[in-house]
Amino acid sequence: MEAIGNFLWSIISFYNFLLIRIVIVLVLMLLTAAYLVYFERKISAWIQDRLGPNRVGWKGSLQSFADVFKLLLKEDIVPDNANKMIHTLAPMLALFVAFTTYAVIPIGPGINIAGYEIPLVIADVNIGILYILALTSLGVYAITFAGWSSGSKYSLLGGIRSSAQMISYEISMGFSIGGVVLLSESLRPIAIVESQSGWMWNAFVQPIGFITFLVSAFAETNRLPFDLPEAEPELVGGYHTEYSSMKFAAFFLAEYANMLIASTLIVTLYLGGWQIPYIETLGLSSGLVVALQIAGFLLKVALLLFFFIWVRWTIPRFRYDQLMSLGWKVMFPLSLINIVWVAFLIMIFKI
Repeated sequence: MEAIGNFLWSIISFYNFLLIRIVIVLVLMLLTAAYLVYFERKISAWIQDRLGPNRVGWKGSLQSFADVFKLLLKEDIVPDNANKMIHTLAPMLALFVAFTTYAVIPIGPGINIAGYEIPLVIADVNIGILYILALTSLGVYAITFAGWSSGSKYSLLGGIRSSAQMISYEISMGFSIGGVVLLSESLRPIAIVESQSGWMWNAFVQPIGFITFLVSAFAETNRLPFDLPEAEPELVGGYHTEYSSMKFAAFFLAEYANMLIASTLIVTLYLGGWQIPYIETLGLSSGLVVALQIAGFLLKVALLLFFFIWVRWTIPRFRYDQLMSLGWKVMFPLSLINIVWVAFLIMIFKI
Protein backbone atom coordinates (compact mmCIF):
# COMPACT_ATOMS: atom_id res chain seq x y z
CA MET A 1 0.00 0.00 0.00
CA GLU A 2 2.86 2.35 0.81
CA ALA A 3 4.34 1.81 -2.68
CA ILE A 4 0.96 2.54 -4.27
CA GLY A 5 0.62 5.68 -2.14
CA ASN A 6 4.08 6.91 -3.15
CA PHE A 7 3.27 6.21 -6.79
CA LEU A 8 0.00 8.17 -6.62
CA TRP A 9 1.72 11.02 -4.76
CA SER A 10 4.43 11.22 -7.45
CA ILE A 11 1.75 11.43 -10.16
CA ILE A 12 -0.15 14.14 -8.27
CA SER A 13 3.07 16.11 -7.69
CA PHE A 14 4.02 15.82 -11.36
CA TYR A 15 0.68 17.18 -12.58
CA ASN A 16 0.62 19.88 -9.90
CA PHE A 17 4.05 21.15 -10.98
CA LEU A 18 2.97 20.89 -14.63
CA LEU A 19 -0.19 22.91 -13.98
CA ILE A 20 1.80 25.53 -12.07
CA ARG A 21 4.26 25.86 -14.97
CA ILE A 22 1.42 26.21 -17.48
CA VAL A 23 -0.28 28.94 -15.42
CA ILE A 24 3.01 30.82 -14.90
CA VAL A 25 3.83 30.72 -18.64
CA LEU A 26 0.33 31.87 -19.66
CA VAL A 27 0.35 34.77 -17.17
CA LEU A 28 3.86 35.83 -18.17
CA MET A 29 3.00 35.68 -21.88
CA LEU A 30 -0.16 37.76 -21.43
CA LEU A 31 1.64 40.38 -19.33
CA THR A 32 4.63 40.45 -21.68
CA ALA A 33 2.42 40.86 -24.75
CA ALA A 34 0.50 43.68 -23.04
CA TYR A 35 3.65 45.54 -22.06
CA LEU A 36 5.26 44.92 -25.46
CA VAL A 37 2.54 47.16 -26.92
CA TYR A 38 3.40 49.82 -24.33
CA PHE A 39 7.15 49.58 -24.93
CA GLU A 40 6.65 49.64 -28.69
CA ARG A 41 4.73 52.89 -28.38
CA LYS A 42 7.33 54.40 -26.04
CA ILE A 43 10.29 53.28 -28.19
CA SER A 44 8.63 54.56 -31.37
CA ALA A 45 7.99 57.87 -29.60
CA TRP A 46 11.67 58.00 -28.57
CA ILE A 47 12.79 57.28 -32.14
CA GLN A 48 10.44 59.96 -33.54
CA ASP A 49 11.12 62.49 -30.75
CA ARG A 50 7.61 62.28 -29.27
CA LEU A 51 6.28 61.60 -25.77
CA GLY A 52 4.20 58.47 -26.35
CA PRO A 53 1.55 57.29 -23.84
CA ASN A 54 1.97 59.20 -20.56
CA ARG A 55 -1.50 59.58 -19.02
CA VAL A 56 -2.86 56.25 -17.76
CA GLY A 57 -0.76 54.99 -14.84
CA TRP A 58 2.84 55.93 -14.07
CA LYS A 59 4.23 57.36 -17.34
CA GLY A 60 1.44 55.61 -19.24
CA SER A 61 2.32 52.12 -17.94
CA LEU A 62 -1.36 51.10 -17.69
CA GLN A 63 -2.30 52.31 -21.17
CA SER A 64 -2.33 48.77 -22.63
CA PHE A 65 -4.84 47.60 -20.02
CA ALA A 66 -7.03 50.63 -20.72
CA ASP A 67 -6.96 49.75 -24.43
CA VAL A 68 -8.01 46.16 -23.67
CA PHE A 69 -10.88 47.45 -21.52
CA LYS A 70 -11.94 49.78 -24.35
CA LEU A 71 -11.93 46.94 -26.88
CA LEU A 72 -13.89 44.76 -24.46
CA LEU A 73 -16.70 47.36 -24.40
CA LYS A 74 -16.82 47.78 -28.18
CA GLU A 75 -19.54 46.11 -30.23
CA ASP A 76 -18.56 42.90 -32.04
CA ILE A 77 -19.61 43.55 -35.65
CA VAL A 78 -19.75 40.70 -38.17
CA PRO A 79 -20.38 41.65 -41.84
CA ASP A 80 -23.53 40.25 -43.48
CA ASN A 81 -21.45 38.59 -46.22
CA ALA A 82 -19.11 36.93 -43.74
CA ASN A 83 -18.95 33.22 -42.99
CA LYS A 84 -19.73 33.66 -39.30
CA MET A 85 -18.29 30.37 -38.04
CA ILE A 86 -14.92 30.75 -39.81
CA HIS A 87 -14.89 34.48 -38.98
CA THR A 88 -15.08 33.58 -35.28
CA LEU A 89 -12.70 30.61 -35.52
CA ALA A 90 -9.82 32.54 -37.14
CA PRO A 91 -8.75 34.69 -34.14
CA MET A 92 -9.14 31.68 -31.83
CA LEU A 93 -6.80 29.68 -34.07
CA ALA A 94 -4.26 32.55 -34.07
CA LEU A 95 -4.26 32.62 -30.26
CA PHE A 96 -4.05 28.82 -30.03
CA VAL A 97 -0.92 28.74 -32.21
CA ALA A 98 0.68 31.64 -30.33
CA PHE A 99 0.20 30.21 -26.84
CA THR A 100 0.87 26.52 -27.48
CA THR A 101 4.16 26.99 -29.33
CA TYR A 102 5.93 28.12 -26.16
CA ALA A 103 5.32 24.75 -24.48
CA VAL A 104 8.63 23.24 -25.67
CA ILE A 105 10.94 26.26 -25.23
CA PRO A 106 13.15 25.96 -22.10
CA ILE A 107 14.19 29.05 -20.13
CA GLY A 108 16.72 27.34 -17.86
CA PRO A 109 18.50 24.06 -17.02
CA GLY A 110 16.00 22.91 -14.39
CA ILE A 111 15.68 23.33 -10.63
CA ASN A 112 15.29 20.96 -7.69
CA ILE A 113 12.20 21.49 -5.51
CA ALA A 114 11.40 19.17 -2.60
CA GLY A 115 13.51 16.43 -4.11
CA TYR A 116 11.90 16.72 -7.54
CA GLU A 117 13.92 17.79 -10.56
CA ILE A 118 11.69 20.36 -12.28
CA PRO A 119 12.62 21.22 -15.88
CA LEU A 120 12.03 24.86 -16.74
CA VAL A 121 9.93 23.92 -19.75
CA ILE A 122 6.31 22.79 -19.94
CA ALA A 123 6.94 19.80 -22.23
CA ASP A 124 10.43 18.37 -22.70
CA VAL A 125 9.81 16.32 -25.84
CA ASN A 126 12.33 14.78 -28.23
CA ILE A 127 10.63 16.24 -31.33
CA GLY A 128 10.21 19.75 -29.94
CA ILE A 129 11.52 21.48 -33.09
CA LEU A 130 9.10 19.53 -35.31
CA TYR A 131 6.31 20.48 -32.90
CA ILE A 132 7.20 24.17 -33.29
CA LEU A 133 7.37 23.97 -37.09
CA ALA A 134 4.04 22.13 -37.24
CA LEU A 135 2.26 24.70 -35.08
CA THR A 136 3.74 27.77 -36.77
CA SER A 137 2.56 26.44 -40.12
CA LEU A 138 -1.00 26.56 -38.73
CA GLY A 139 -0.66 30.31 -38.28
CA VAL A 140 -1.11 30.66 -42.04
CA TYR A 141 -4.61 29.23 -41.75
CA ALA A 142 -5.66 31.75 -39.09
CA ILE A 143 -4.85 34.73 -41.30
CA THR A 144 -6.11 33.11 -44.51
CA PHE A 145 -9.39 32.10 -42.83
CA ALA A 146 -9.80 35.65 -41.49
CA GLY A 147 -9.28 37.20 -44.93
CA TRP A 148 -11.54 34.77 -46.80
CA SER A 149 -14.37 34.62 -44.27
CA SER A 150 -14.78 38.40 -43.92
CA GLY A 151 -16.46 38.81 -47.31
CA SER A 152 -14.25 41.82 -48.11
CA LYS A 153 -11.88 42.15 -51.05
CA TYR A 154 -9.36 44.03 -48.93
CA SER A 155 -9.34 41.28 -46.31
CA LEU A 156 -9.16 38.58 -48.97
CA LEU A 157 -6.12 40.21 -50.60
CA GLY A 158 -4.43 40.41 -47.19
CA GLY A 159 -5.11 36.73 -46.53
CA ILE A 160 -3.79 35.67 -49.95
CA ARG A 161 -0.66 37.78 -49.49
CA SER A 162 -0.11 36.21 -46.08
CA SER A 163 -0.43 32.64 -47.32
CA ALA A 164 2.15 33.23 -50.09
CA GLN A 165 4.49 35.16 -47.79
CA MET A 166 4.45 32.80 -44.81
CA ILE A 167 4.75 29.62 -46.88
CA SER A 168 7.67 31.11 -48.84
CA TYR A 169 9.63 32.11 -45.74
CA GLU A 170 8.78 28.92 -43.84
CA ILE A 171 10.96 27.06 -46.36
CA SER A 172 13.98 29.25 -45.56
CA MET A 173 13.24 28.94 -41.86
CA GLY A 174 13.05 25.15 -42.03
CA PHE A 175 16.35 24.83 -43.91
CA SER A 176 18.00 27.26 -41.46
CA ILE A 177 16.93 25.04 -38.57
CA GLY A 178 18.38 22.08 -40.50
CA GLY A 179 21.89 23.38 -39.82
CA VAL A 180 21.16 23.60 -36.08
CA VAL A 181 19.82 20.04 -36.03
CA LEU A 182 22.89 18.77 -37.89
CA LEU A 183 25.22 20.25 -35.27
CA SER A 184 23.25 19.23 -32.17
CA GLU A 185 22.14 15.85 -33.60
CA SER A 186 18.79 16.32 -31.84
CA LEU A 187 15.34 17.82 -32.30
CA ARG A 188 15.03 18.36 -28.53
CA PRO A 189 15.34 22.08 -27.62
CA ILE A 190 17.16 21.39 -24.34
CA ALA A 191 19.76 19.27 -26.18
CA ILE A 192 20.21 22.05 -28.75
CA VAL A 193 20.91 24.55 -25.96
CA GLU A 194 23.33 22.17 -24.23
CA SER A 195 25.23 21.70 -27.51
CA GLN A 196 26.06 25.45 -27.49
CA SER A 197 28.18 25.43 -24.32
CA GLY A 198 30.97 27.98 -24.00
CA TRP A 199 31.06 30.24 -27.03
CA MET A 200 29.87 27.56 -29.46
CA TRP A 201 26.69 29.50 -30.12
CA ASN A 202 25.14 28.67 -33.47
CA ALA A 203 25.05 32.38 -34.35
CA PHE A 204 28.88 32.29 -34.45
CA VAL A 205 29.26 28.82 -35.97
CA GLN A 206 26.69 29.34 -38.75
CA PRO A 207 26.09 33.09 -39.15
CA ILE A 208 24.36 32.63 -42.53
CA GLY A 209 21.74 30.36 -40.92
CA PHE A 210 21.28 32.86 -38.09
CA ILE A 211 20.65 35.74 -40.52
CA THR A 212 18.26 33.75 -42.72
CA PHE A 213 16.32 32.53 -39.68
CA LEU A 214 16.14 36.06 -38.24
CA VAL A 215 14.81 37.53 -41.50
CA SER A 216 12.35 34.64 -41.87
CA ALA A 217 11.14 35.26 -38.30
CA PHE A 218 10.28 38.85 -39.24
CA ALA A 219 8.31 37.59 -42.25
CA GLU A 220 6.54 34.88 -40.23
CA THR A 221 5.40 37.36 -37.57
CA ASN A 222 4.17 39.89 -40.21
CA ARG A 223 6.34 42.62 -38.75
CA LEU A 224 7.64 45.57 -40.73
CA PRO A 225 9.20 45.56 -43.27
CA PHE A 226 7.17 42.38 -43.98
CA ASP A 227 3.67 43.48 -42.91
CA LEU A 228 2.19 43.13 -46.42
CA PRO A 229 -0.86 41.15 -45.14
CA GLU A 230 -1.95 44.34 -43.32
CA ALA A 231 -0.45 47.20 -45.41
CA GLU A 232 -2.97 49.85 -44.40
CA PRO A 233 -2.16 52.31 -47.28
CA GLU A 234 -3.22 49.62 -49.79
CA LEU A 235 -5.61 47.27 -47.95
CA VAL A 236 -7.17 49.50 -45.23
CA GLY A 237 -6.14 46.99 -42.56
CA GLY A 238 -5.62 43.80 -44.52
CA TYR A 239 -6.87 40.49 -43.24
CA HIS A 240 -8.38 41.96 -40.05
CA THR A 241 -10.19 44.90 -41.69
CA GLU A 242 -13.63 43.50 -40.80
CA TYR A 243 -12.77 42.59 -37.20
CA SER A 244 -13.69 44.62 -34.13
CA SER A 245 -13.89 44.33 -30.36
CA MET A 246 -12.13 41.35 -28.74
CA LYS A 247 -11.70 39.47 -32.03
CA PHE A 248 -9.45 42.26 -33.25
CA ALA A 249 -7.74 42.26 -29.84
CA ALA A 250 -7.08 38.51 -30.25
CA PHE A 251 -5.21 39.10 -33.53
CA PHE A 252 -3.33 41.99 -31.95
CA LEU A 253 -2.36 39.85 -28.95
CA ALA A 254 -1.36 36.93 -31.18
CA GLU A 255 0.99 39.16 -33.19
CA TYR A 256 2.90 40.26 -30.10
CA ALA A 257 2.84 36.75 -28.64
CA ASN A 258 4.34 35.50 -31.91
CA MET A 259 7.03 38.15 -31.65
CA LEU A 260 7.86 36.83 -28.18
CA ILE A 261 7.89 33.24 -29.48
CA ALA A 262 10.19 34.20 -32.37
CA SER A 263 12.62 35.90 -29.96
CA THR A 264 12.73 32.95 -27.54
CA LEU A 265 13.19 30.55 -30.47
CA ILE A 266 16.10 32.57 -31.88
CA VAL A 267 17.75 32.63 -28.45
CA THR A 268 17.24 28.86 -28.04
CA LEU A 269 18.52 27.89 -31.48
CA TYR A 270 21.28 30.42 -32.12
CA LEU A 271 22.22 32.44 -29.02
CA GLY A 272 22.94 29.63 -26.56
CA GLY A 273 19.58 29.64 -24.79
CA TRP A 274 20.26 30.06 -21.07
CA GLN A 275 23.99 29.42 -21.54
CA ILE A 276 26.39 31.98 -20.07
CA PRO A 277 29.93 31.11 -21.23
CA TYR A 278 32.05 29.46 -18.51
CA ILE A 279 29.79 30.52 -15.63
CA GLU A 280 30.27 27.09 -14.04
CA THR A 281 34.00 27.84 -13.55
CA LEU A 282 33.33 30.83 -11.26
CA GLY A 283 32.64 28.64 -8.20
CA LEU A 284 29.14 30.03 -7.58
CA SER A 285 26.41 28.04 -5.84
CA SER A 286 24.15 25.97 -8.07
CA GLY A 287 21.07 28.03 -7.17
CA LEU A 288 22.82 31.29 -8.09
CA VAL A 289 24.08 29.79 -11.36
CA VAL A 290 20.54 28.76 -12.34
CA ALA A 291 19.17 32.20 -11.42
CA LEU A 292 21.85 33.93 -13.51
CA GLN A 293 21.20 31.58 -16.44
CA ILE A 294 17.46 32.33 -16.36
CA ALA A 295 18.25 36.07 -16.17
CA GLY A 296 20.66 35.68 -19.10
CA PHE A 297 17.96 33.98 -21.19
CA LEU A 298 15.43 36.73 -20.40
CA LEU A 299 17.99 39.46 -21.18
CA LYS A 300 18.74 37.95 -24.60
CA VAL A 301 15.00 37.76 -25.34
CA ALA A 302 14.49 41.38 -24.22
CA LEU A 303 17.29 42.59 -26.52
CA LEU A 304 15.77 40.72 -29.47
CA LEU A 305 12.34 42.19 -28.74
CA PHE A 306 13.91 45.65 -28.74
CA PHE A 307 15.52 44.78 -32.10
CA PHE A 308 12.11 43.76 -33.52
CA ILE A 309 10.64 47.11 -32.46
CA TRP A 310 13.67 49.10 -33.62
CA VAL A 311 13.55 47.57 -37.11
CA ARG A 312 9.81 48.31 -37.41
CA TRP A 313 10.35 52.03 -36.90
CA THR A 314 13.51 52.21 -39.02
CA ILE A 315 13.01 50.28 -42.28
CA PRO A 316 10.12 51.06 -44.69
CA ARG A 317 7.79 48.37 -46.00
CA PHE A 318 8.92 46.33 -49.02
CA ARG A 319 6.89 46.10 -52.19
CA TYR A 320 5.30 42.69 -52.58
CA ASP A 321 7.49 41.71 -55.53
CA GLN A 322 10.57 42.68 -53.50
CA LEU A 323 9.38 40.57 -50.60
CA MET A 324 8.84 37.45 -52.72
CA SER A 325 12.09 38.01 -54.62
CA LEU A 326 13.99 38.23 -51.34
CA GLY A 327 12.36 35.04 -50.07
CA TRP A 328 12.97 32.87 -53.13
CA LYS A 329 16.10 34.36 -54.72
CA VAL A 330 18.09 35.28 -51.60
CA MET A 331 16.84 33.59 -48.41
CA PHE A 332 16.18 30.15 -49.92
CA PRO A 333 19.62 29.79 -51.63
CA LEU A 334 21.40 31.14 -48.53
CA SER A 335 19.66 28.60 -46.28
CA LEU A 336 20.83 25.81 -48.60
CA ILE A 337 24.39 27.19 -48.56
CA ASN A 338 24.22 27.20 -44.75
CA ILE A 339 23.41 23.48 -44.65
CA VAL A 340 26.38 22.74 -46.94
CA TRP A 341 28.59 24.91 -44.69
CA VAL A 342 27.52 23.07 -41.54
CA ALA A 343 28.01 19.69 -43.21
CA PHE A 344 31.52 20.83 -44.23
CA LEU A 345 32.33 21.84 -40.62
CA ILE A 346 31.14 18.49 -39.30
CA MET A 347 33.09 16.54 -41.92
CA ILE A 348 36.37 18.47 -41.64
CA PHE A 349 36.53 19.61 -38.00
CA LYS A 350 34.37 16.87 -36.43
CA ILE A 351 32.31 19.42 -34.52
